Amino acid sequence: MTQDEINEVLNRPLSQEMLARDITRLAYVAKDGTPRSIPIGFHWNGSTIVLCTPTNAPKLHALRQNPTVALTIDTEVHPPKILLIRGQVELDTVDGIPDEYMEMSGTYTMTPEQRAEWEVGVRALYESMVRVVVTPTWAKMIDFETTLPSPVEELMRKQAERQRA
Repeated sequence: MTQDEINEVLNRPLSQEMLARDITRLAYVAKDGTPRSIPIGFHWNGSTIVLCTPTNAPKLHALRQNPTVALTIDTEVHPPKILLIRGQVELDTVDGIPDEYMEMSGTYTMTPEQRAEWEVGVRALYESMVRVVVTPTWAKMIDFETTLPSPVEELMRKQAERQRA
């Protein structure tokens, strides 16, 4: 998939809506060779997806060994809206709390007092964190209205060809 094709998918209004959500599911291969899929907060900065994690997170060793990941951002309604992204990660250890970590938690409903208390707790807990920066190498938006999973699109195309014949 070319960068222009990736950008076209990610710049669609529905994709932008999905990229404004709080949680993605990160899929990667663990150090024991088995797959993992974990929910994790994220921040979209317009070109990359930034995940933040403690410096002792088990996924970091796995991501150093194999930086290829997949992300799923979806809704909980019918029909679901699903943004699928594949990419490569770069790991960046930072002192203190990354700005993206503070921003990714911004859509949770908190009173100003709760937010202030949460920030104090976060800053006291982490001396440093790792920014897991995902650069998309492939993307697909599935809305079940204008786009479908690839196997379903293929079946529908074959059915249409048979009907024309």
